[in-house]
Amino acid sequence: MKAIKLISLAFVCLLASCNVQDKLEKTDSGLIPAKFQAELNGKQTDLYVLKNKNNMEVCITNFGGRIVSVLVPDKDGQMQDVVLGFDNVADYIRNPSDFGASIGRYANRINQGKLTIDNKEYSLATNNFGHTLHGGPDGYQYQVFDAKQLNSQALELTYLDKDGQNGFPGNVSCKVIMTLTDDNAIDIAYEATTDQPTVINMTNHSYFNLNGDAKDATNQVLTLYADTFTPVDETCMTTGEIIDVANTPLDFRQPTVIGERINNYDYEQMKNVDGYDHNWVLNAGGDINQVCATLYSPSTGIQLDVYTNEPGIQFYSGNFLDGTLAGKRGITYNKRAATCLETQKYPDTPNKPEWPTAQLNPGETYNSHCIYKFSVDKKDATALK
Repeated sequence: MKAIKLISLAFVCLLASCNVQDKLEKTDSGLIPAKFQAELNGKQTDLYVLKNKNNMEVCITNFGGRIVSVLVPDKDGQMQDVVLGFDNVADYIRNPSDFGASIGRYANRINQGKLTIDNKEYSLATNNFGHTLHGGPDGYQYQVFDAKQLNSQALELTYLDKDGQNGFPGNVSCKVIMTLTDDNAIDIAYEATTDQPTVINMTNHSYFNLNGDAKDATNQVLTLYADTFTPVDETCMTTGEIIDVANTPLDFRQPTVIGERINNYDYEQMKNVDGYDHNWVLNAGGDINQVCATLYSPSTGIQLDVYTNEPGIQFYSGNFLDGTLAGKRGITYNKRAATCLETQKYPDTPNKPEWPTAQLNPGETYNSHCIYKFSVDKKDATALK
């Protein structure tokens, strides 16, 4: 990956700057801002801290527009970091991942990297079973955004995705505004414009573990307000069908422990992706005022409600984590150590014209909105089974 090769040249300077880390101030979550400061591809990376009146803290780096830590109170009033990530920018570069990233130009997969817009075919860079995943090998998660801290609770990130990058047409100017509200929500607003007809589908790829310790996350309880989903083949590519969740392991219309059916490989969809990694068609139909998903930890009492104006959400159960990565506080990220809830257009929408469009034309503005709202619920988890 060209971008990774270029930014790796900054490692020596970066690591040298970290030798004085013990003398530097830490965030409440234990992060050291200096360990996120480097020059990569001619741009500066840094760590930005958002705090609200409840002492909730969100730390973000402009390398990949990534949420690095989210500190929220549990049922006992103890603060828990509920997302996976690394404690320095060098590890994000050394270990390509989607942890916490602002994903683009197109979240999820495009079949065989082929794209047709206005009768013109484009060949995209491929990086996953011959498909283009999350924008390709040099997607937004590996780029340095320009950052502007608007106030103590809001950060603006901007990036120019140039025509032809990863094969996508059009110069796309995109903006991500992350706001930490006083009701303990991370409000993420995406905007983009283009000078040529193109496609865009942005999302946030935070890995949530509401247990706060990044151990097995399958005891979390999930509700997905969706009657249907888009099945996939053995390469994780959508088949083009939309089928009912009823009588399948993908039925989360009632609160369900994630691990309850996760190993039901008699059902082909579970076998194809080694667990959950599917797009659900949301009943809310783009109504930002309706909860589309709820995640709950019986261990900590922390609850996460998700809202979006997008038609779909990808629930991924961390199947491809394999214990080779150690994140913040030296914690090893084993298989299924977290849950991703990525609001989005459906996968491969550009090749399925019957689905809600992802096309963006000159003169139009792309707008996508996602809210991750945290609270505490001390309900008896045994009643949820």
